[in-house]
Amino acid sequence: MIRRLCIIVVAVSGLLAPLATHSQAVEVAGVKFEPSVRVGATTLQLNGAGVRYKAIFKVYAAGLYLSTKAATPDAALAAPGPKLLQIVMLREIDGNELGKLFTKGMEQNVAREEFSKSINGIMRMSDVFSTRKKLAAGESFALEWVPGTGTLILVNGKAASEPIKEPEFYSSLMKIWLGNSPADALLKDALLGKAAKVPGGNANN
Repeated sequence: MIRRLCIIVVAVSGLLAPLATHSQAVEVAGVKFEPSVRVGATTLQLNGAGVRYKAIFKVYAAGLYLSTKAATPDAALAAPGPKLLQIVMLREIDGNELGKLFTKGMEQNVAREEFSKSINGIMRMSDVFSTRKKLAAGESFALEWVPGTGTLILVNGKAASEPIKEPEFYSSLMKIWLGNSPADALLKDALLGKAAKVPGGNANN
């Protein structure tokens, strides 16, 4: 009887172990990303997380949350329901400069027609970042898409503007990281759930 109970305990432990691992927060460059977040009434799962590098310097850590697991850019962009990209700064950066970099990244990754449909959102996003003199290390912002509402830009957890309703804007925005000319190819892989690497192919952060 005791031997049978031990076998059952071992079997149950084996089943629960993967669940426990899956439920743990993911730490990237000292930043912890929770395994799931709530956006409205929807629970999103962490699809992947990584670091944005500029040369050898760490700029920010980013985590992508989706309703369903996505291993390709197309799957991530087509995922149903809300989406969330959470970014935590790892070094200080000028807010106006960051807004300009995002605009440039969109121009490099979307067709002219899609970009033109995103102009209203681009201008409003630029206003958000231009009003901030800087984003310090440890500060965060999030880019949240909610169907029927639009794109929300949150700075340190608080909405920084009214929702941007054009769906083309969020798609264009995500292509900064997931497009054919991403801001950081290693970060693109990391957000799609592939093993995160540092420049030069070193170990994970």
